[in-house]
Amino acid sequence: MTLRDSLLRASVEPLADGTVLALDPGFQGLPGMAHGGTVLALFDAVAGHAGPRRVRGHYMKKVPLGADLTLRREAVGAGVKVALDAGSTRVVDGIVSAAAPAATPRPKPPAPHAAHPLPLSTSCFVCGVQNPLGLHAALGFDDETVHGVWRPRETVRAADGTLAPIALTALLDEAAFWLGALATGESGMTTELEVTLLRPVPFGEPVTIAGDRSRVAPRADARYAETEVTAFAPDGTAAATARITFVAVRGAARRLAGWLAQTNAPDVIRRVFPTYAK
Repeated sequence: MTLRDSLLRASVEPLADGTVLALDPGFQGLPGMAHGGTVLALFDAVAGHAGPRRVRGHYMKKVPLGADLTLRREAVGAGVKVALDAGSTRVVDGIVSAAAPAATPRPKPPAPHAAHPLPLSTSCFVCGVQNPLGLHAALGFDDETVHGVWRPRETVRAADGTLAPIALTALLDEAAFWLGALATGESGMTTELEVTLLRPVPFGEPVTIAGDRSRVAPRADARYAETEVTAFAPDGTAAATARITFVAVRGAARRLAGWLAQTNAPDVIRRVFPTYAK
């Protein structure tokens, strides 16, 4: 069973422990792997929680696309543990649990202002200009934030008339990746994702994504950086927040810069990866 439209429209039928599934190639992040935010949306769908909830994922390996994955699901107290195995290898696991919205801070969205564009790709689920399933989002950055305003596409209209959660989880993960890349000058991947979905967003309303660059915090192992990102509704309230860990992989930016050169001017890539851009 290949998941595509049901995940895009938040209409995944209940899936039992042991179900074998595959993710459509349209859910690509970096080449050859699923976008972390799309996998998090799958975990959210499998858990089936309503109301404010926290969705966590820990990525140990690249999650392949179009390949058989075995779903593991286990109710634990008020939460649901979820994992995906590729053969005998655990590639990602996590948990979905209820969240208290009153305990979540509500930062203010950034005021609109000019920004440098971040690179676009051909096939990424979030920024791929040729991905028919994708969000077609364009983010930017300045000295203070990574941010952007995105208008929903019909592909992510949920059955109940709201914005499907996959849009929020993927946009937050995308912004976190760029926060980490800008902080380190390297490419890499997001490895620990925690997204709190605070309230539904009516479909059609623009969503503002913002992450403060000054709040990117390196771990003792400098390859790892902790990021914070928020998705804002038009009224300025937070629809979702995220704490996401980025890990830099030295040299990976050289390969990524070559891929991004298909769709971006050299100076766009150079601003993010000055060591590797031509």
